Amino acid sequence: MPVPDSGVPAALGYAEETKIPFDFGIIRNHYVGRTFIQPTDAGRQTGVKMKHNANSQTIKGRRVILVDDSIVRGTTSIKIVNMIRLAGATEVHMRIASPPTTHPCFYGVDTPDRDKLIAANMDTQAIAEHIGVDSLAFISLDGLYRALGETHRHADTPQYCDACFTGEYPIAPGRSDGRSNKGILTK
Repeated sequence: MPVPDSGVPAALGYAEETKIPFDFGIIRNHYVGRTFIQPTDAGRQTGVKMKHNANSQTIKGRRVILVDDSIVRGTTSIKIVNMIRLAGATEVHMRIASPPTTHPCFYGVDTPDRDKLIAANMDTQAIAEHIGVDSLAFISLDGLYRALGETHRHADTPQYCDACFTGEYPIAPGRSDGRSNKGILTK
């Protein structure tokens, strides 16, 4: 079951690969924007409540695997998991189509300081407990690159920016001279 709309492509692929039936169980209000970029926690929580609703007819009595694109702070995940449980799911598992987001993005995606990123402060098991799922798994960094058609991540000549997962920024934050940050930022 995807967390709409960003989880749909990954959920379709996950269902096809695992042979687990795909179903929509969450209805998304398309008039609410990205909740993770709201400036306050209260704004994020209100946005999540207005953005998603569970279809209890689809969920009640079933074991559910939620598929989402990422977990940034965990605010949305907590609310979604709670909503799925209240709709009658017997188990809730979560699969994430990106590696853990452990570093801020300075290149156009408004992600918070590192201390606000859940995966920078908790391991996978602690995150699972915090958001209330029975199990949680993220795709590995190499798995992400394989999904993009690469055999593995090329650390010396990266083809994509993966700084939010690795902490290796193509240009060090705050620098405009184009020099690499190798050795400047630590994980």
